[in-house]
Amino acid sequence: MIRNGLRLVVLASLLATAIGCLPYSEQEVIVYAALDREFSEPILNDFQTATGIQTLAKYDVESTKTVGLVSAIIQEQNRPRCDVFWNNEILHTLRLERLGLLDVYHSPAAETFPLSYRSASAQWHGLAARARVLIINTDLVDRDSIPTSVNDLTDTKWKGQVGIAKPLFGTTATHAAVLFSIWGDERATAFFRAIRENAEVMSGNKQVAAAVGRGQLAFGITDTDDAIIEIDNGMPVEIVFPDQAEGELGSLFIPNSLCILKDCQNPVNARRLVDYLLSPEIEERLATGSSAQFPVNEQVTTRSRASPNQPVRWMKVDFEAAADSWAVASSVLRDLFVAVD
Repeated sequence: MIRNGLRLVVLASLLATAIGCLPYSEQEVIVYAALDREFSEPILNDFQTATGIQTLAKYDVESTKTVGLVSAIIQEQNRPRCDVFWNNEILHTLRLERLGLLDVYHSPAAETFPLSYRSASAQWHGLAARARVLIINTDLVDRDSIPTSVNDLTDTKWKGQVGIAKPLFGTTATHAAVLFSIWGDERATAFFRAIRENAEVMSGNKQVAAAVGRGQLAFGITDTDDAIIEIDNGMPVEIVFPDQAEGELGSLFIPNSLCILKDCQNPVNARRLVDYLLSPEIEERLATGSSAQFPVNEQVTTRSRASPNQPVRWMKVDFEAAADSWAVASSVLRDLFVAVD
């Protein structure tokens, strides 16, 4: 018995030594985060503090949001560097799924999320959404003239006074793909051609919101997280959820999405991070924090700070159909906007 006990002690000692000598990569997780750094970094830092897993994040700049990270993931597919992709939208996550680059993970934390916000094959998980909204400068727009539809972006009476982010990446690209899938190629192409002629095309949604806030533009289309910053900063703006009338499309609701890369270097830690990010506490934090995101988890009752007092009519969206439309949409949008500064 004593001899067996000594063997166990020696084995435990050897195991402890082996764990201490593990390659550093096995004690870390690498995240590519498209959600704005100011919102995602504090959460990732807290995960590191709570778990002891070093969390190394690569962030993208506003002007190439999502696309830069997606391009990197595709380029690195033979030797993935990224373990977890935290996307700020869903279109390009679906592209990665179709390219066969995502791993399957049935996260127990995902069970309380609606089926429409998670992959049927457990390759991605939706969470914390933003809305596409109009941001209005109330010093420049009379109360009886406030725009109420995305179609107002093409109204020539506002020529040069409206703004949109270049629709080649991020949530603006997702919005474009959705419109192509709902309206069809002809109508959507005409819509974006009219926008190119009528609007100031900016590098990102944050820039659109800021331009409206300082009075450079009368109104523009942006995301709720960028619009709420202008309100928090005391700018003379208000948020309008567009197309709320009967027969109109409703407002677009775009979730963040999480996925684990196939053959990533740190799959165990990647799963721990995904579970952490899908917890109710994270959606509550994103809803009440500076990004004012909308919870998707059915168990989370906390409202986004950006929620209006009246109920919102949300657009009925098939994101798979939007992904199907992206090949045509992206070709049209590149022709229209790639040379626009």
